[in-house]
Amino acid sequence: MANRSKELEDEIYDKVVDLTEYAKRQRWWNRLFGKNSGPIAEKYSVATQIAIGGASGWCAGYLFQKVGKVAATAVGGGLLLLQIANNSGYIQVDWKRVEKDVNKAKKQLKKETDRAAPELNTIFEKSTEFVKKNIVVTSGFVGGFLLGLAS
Repeated sequence: MANRSKELEDEIYDKVVDLTEYAKRQRWWNRLFGKNSGPIAEKYSVATQIAIGGASGWCAGYLFQKVGKVAATAVGGGLLLLQIANNSGYIQVDWKRVEKDVNKAKKQLKKETDRAAPELNTIFEKSTEFVKKNIVVTSGFVGGFLLGLAS
């Protein structure tokens, strides 16, 4: 009887040890985001993944900032030139026609948006899955992107 009790105790101990080993092997993002999470690039250390994500995020943020400034300047400058030309009498704007075209475009956009909803849901789900699988790199990218926008 004591032998059976000892075997049972050893079996329970082995199962507990296996469970603790399993928990040690699980990364924190697996516990937080589920089994399908974790970086695709697991062969790199966490620090390397954050550095890669941060560097690429900073580059993207910096480019986004510069391109955004150029685009805003171009659009603003174009509108300013159109307004100056309108006030100087070089061009005449048919505001009723502009209003009619804008309303037509709004109706068409609303119709297209209602039709595109399932495609947007699929894209959103794929993006969410990608972020979950690459949470470390994504975190670095977001931080780097914000730093790139600020610089």
